[in-house]
Amino acid sequence: MLPLLAPLFAVRINELWYALPLILVVSLVYSGTRYETTDDILIGAVRSAVWVLGFMGAIFVALWAVGLLM
Repeated sequence: MLPLLAPLFAVRINELWYALPLILVVSLVYSGTRYETTDDILIGAVRSAVWVLGFMGAIFVALWAVGLLM
């Protein structure tokens, strides 16, 4: 039975997709510890998620540029 299911588990997922739920959870927890109301928590979570994604994007671009030079 297990060899029949092997092709279902053969799909390789890019590990970078695991960062999205992690960023969302960290942003919500961080904002939840700083603010009291739900609106402030959600606004703070969006702001910190955008900040983290922007920071990760900037590092990606820098590493990509260095990779092109090599």
